[in-house]
Amino acid sequence: MELLSHVLKPQDVSPRVLSFALRLVGVFAAQEDCFQYLQQGELLLGLFGETGALSWAAWSIPSVRSGWIQGLCSLAHHPSALHFLADSGAVDTIFSLQGDPSLFVASAASQLLVHILALSMQGGAPGSPVPEAVAWPVCAQKIMNHVEESLHSKATPQVTQALNVLTTTFGRCHNPWTGVLWERLSPPVARLFERDPIPATHSLMDLLLSVARSPVLNFAACGLWEMLAQTLSRLSPTQAGPLALGTLKLQHCPQELRTQAFRVLLQPLACILKATTQAPGPPGLLDGTAGSLLTVDALLSSKSACVGLLCQTLAHLEELQMLPQCPSPWPQVPLLQAAVTILRLSDGSADPSSSAGGRLCGALGGCVRVQRAALDFLGTLSLGTSPLELVLEVFAVLLKTLESPESSPMVLKKAFQATLRWLQSPHKTPSGSDLSPDALLFLGELFPILQKRLCSPCWEVRDSALEFLTHLIRDWGGQADFREALHSSEVPTLARQLLQDPESYVRASAVGAAGQLSSQGLQATPANQQGLLMDLMHILSTDSEGFPRRAVLRVFTEWLRDGHADVVRDTEWFVATVLQAVSRDLDWEVRVQGLELAQVFLIQAMGQPRLHCPYTVGLPGATSSRPHLEFLQTLCRLPLFEFAFCALLDCDRPVAQKACDLLLFLRDKTVSCSNPQEAGDSPNSASVEAALQRWREGEQAQPLGDLEPEAMLAILRSLDLEGLQGRLAKSSDHVEKSPQSLLQDMLATVGVLEENEADCY
Repeated sequence: MELLSHVLKPQDVSPRVLSFALRLVGVFAAQEDCFQYLQQGELLLGLFGETGALSWAAWSIPSVRSGWIQGLCSLAHHPSALHFLADSGAVDTIFSLQGDPSLFVASAASQLLVHILALSMQGGAPGSPVPEAVAWPVCAQKIMNHVEESLHSKATPQVTQALNVLTTTFGRCHNPWTGVLWERLSPPVARLFERDPIPATHSLMDLLLSVARSPVLNFAACGLWEMLAQTLSRLSPTQAGPLALGTLKLQHCPQELRTQAFRVLLQPLACILKATTQAPGPPGLLDGTAGSLLTVDALLSSKSACVGLLCQTLAHLEELQMLPQCPSPWPQVPLLQAAVTILRLSDGSADPSSSAGGRLCGALGGCVRVQRAALDFLGTLSLGTSPLELVLEVFAVLLKTLESPESSPMVLKKAFQATLRWLQSPHKTPSGSDLSPDALLFLGELFPILQKRLCSPCWEVRDSALEFLTHLIRDWGGQADFREALHSSEVPTLARQLLQDPESYVRASAVGAAGQLSSQGLQATPANQQGLLMDLMHILSTDSEGFPRRAVLRVFTEWLRDGHADVVRDTEWFVATVLQAVSRDLDWEVRVQGLELAQVFLIQAMGQPRLHCPYTVGLPGATSSRPHLEFLQTLCRLPLFEFAFCALLDCDRPVAQKACDLLLFLRDKTVSCSNPQEAGDSPNSASVEAALQRWREGEQAQPLGDLEPEAMLAILRSLDLEGLQGRLAKSSDHVEKSPQSLLQDMLATVGVLEENEADCY
């Protein structure tokens, strides 16, 4: 108490200590006995009263104001705190802090008002009628009156503050009293739409959607749907788009309002089709509405307005198509026509016949932002069913985009992604896995373009082309027509050459592409097929960047899992060589991937004896799960056990976790090989104890040397792997945020120089 009383003389206290003291007093005051004690000594009034903190010179520092708010937030939980807040003038101070120049302080003040309002209204008996607003507690009435006055204000910042408080209230509080609050404040909210211009548009839309999501309001009785409809008709197309999307996401929304919101979203694309003299599709979907002239004006007012509106519309429709609330019927054909038209307007291939179309060409020509949004939307439209002639138009515009020298690297990446999605779309062929004849013709034109892009001077383009090639091979590498088209090109040879690319990202993508080519037997020549393994081993051992080495480990793991011919030829040499390189790697992701490869090897050899693995021949899979002694001897020869053993104390937690999982699997599969008594009598018990001692002393990098199977099993039984797994599952927060750690930091801070102080808490 003596220490905290000293804070009432802020000229002697640093702002950091003052902020900490305010928060500390708030925590204390939330306790039953402490509140009365602190109030008797007038400490609470001196720190949180209207005449206290506001008079301090340190009040100008945001951290002090923030500490004051946080202290009040804690204090408000005490049953007697609400009377104190109303009588001390603290609520009025919170009102003023809503307009604080510090955004953090202003946001915290608004959150605190909602917090106090919710605390004021709690405590009523379940099922009891909600009192009228005039009978609400003093603090609640004070906050409600302040919000109502702010809604009548001519100053937009004050209106915004009031709307934000209401939005947070309806988002957090789902109690019956919120219905009374909306009944009281909905008239001044509705009158905001009568102003020109409408103030705080974004905050107003957020409030309406927050109210519409409330589970306790009667929307029909409170006129919310009419207010939403009025808002959609009054706002500009750019402003109305987010509200229309939010309205369509609502679970319970009248069909008439949903139709209006969907038309608002579709209107910009309808204008695009009309400007290029294309039919807008079925009546009632993309036909004109009362707001069409407003939308045309927004599209043609300036290039930035046109680009912004189209990108927003395409993004909203892309999101909407993936939602359960997606409107039905979905206008697939006109939307696909609009997306193709926008891409043609962007690349200059469109031939508009109207003046509006010509202005759109000028606004959208060469606009990368619009091209990216249109390609993303085009890819999403592949999920729908489209007529063949329109699919061919899609392929044509994608080919033109991929071939154009004007296409930026990001546009090419989006075009590759959209192309892949249209090739994968399920309605192309009766069988979902084969390519249609039209798609094969498309690939015949695509592979020469892909060759060109693999030789691009821009590394991002080479990288995107390799990623696209990898996906193509993974999906259709087993189809004869695809293999023939690929072999007739130079794509496999170019992909192999890019293993030597100067850019590490490209080398990593080339590793993935070459690995897929090899897995499908699509290497250019048999010599390339045989030499790829050694090339990848060389990259794993010598590449200076981590991305290619990680890619090699992913390919090797897939090869081992799928029984690749080069791996099956000598699996023991393959695993030993890979793990020897990985154990020296400084990249923790490479080490994790190396442990994943080791686990795949063990699962194949021990977990699933029926798999075709050279070490499962002698295992009695049908009669016993006990591993064969010969395989255990093989494990001892490999660096697998030693690599996993040393990784247990890796400084990177994911590596240690993966090593622990692997050793637990190995121990569970070998637990029946021998009993502890046999292991204790083995001649290697001394070496086991020595190895464990070195490990406990932190010398985890010390080689274990040659171990016999009994010694390996003894080590596995001696380790508390379950305990280690539990400790590794905890994040570092449980140490860094513990009370002991906090006290240690506070004690350590006491003696440091003032210029080195840090307010970490």
